[in-house]
Amino acid sequence: MEKRKSPLIISITILIISLSCLINIGGPDYPKSSIPVSTEALNSLKDQIKTAVAAGTQTGQITIFITESQLTSFLADKFDSQDKPLITHPQAYLQNGQIQLYGTVISSYFETTVSIIMTANINPEGKLQLELVSADFGPLPVPDTLKEVITTLVTEAYTGALGPMATGFRLEGIVIASGAMMIIGQIN
Repeated sequence: MEKRKSPLIISITILIISLSCLINIGGPDYPKSSIPVSTEALNSLKDQIKTAVAAGTQTGQITIFITESQLTSFLADKFDSQDKPLITHPQAYLQNGQIQLYGTVISSYFETTVSIIMTANINPEGKLQLELVSADFGPLPVPDTLKEVITTLVTEAYTGALGPMATGFRLEGIVIASGAMMIIGQIN
């Protein structure tokens, strides 16, 4: 009788262990080059924005350069501060007029790599407008709130340190190429 219980117990144990682990279900591959996440890059972004605002109070014009490392570090910091982050291990690439975000999403017992590609434009009010070009969540459905969440986080990357001046800031130009995003605007 003991011999029959043993295989059953082993089978149940294996089933419980397999259900308690995450199962990677694929998704798009991360690009080969990895962007480092660092507090130095995050602090550099904050310092650049403060410097640009200080110069802008004198000249009326603000120019901000955001690198892939700065944007990736900003997004990693924002996602890490959430109780249940939508995306973990973010990587932000700034190439050919596009913001290309990669990351890992965990849903129940499944883990998948995601790819989100956006273009950045200026709306008639002079604010950043992101348009979703594509979103690949592998076999998982794309969350309805995706555009809003990502738009908010990327927008915060350049307005976060502007504080009260953000309402008096009008975006005039944005260029994304070769690993950087240049934003030009006027203080009203």
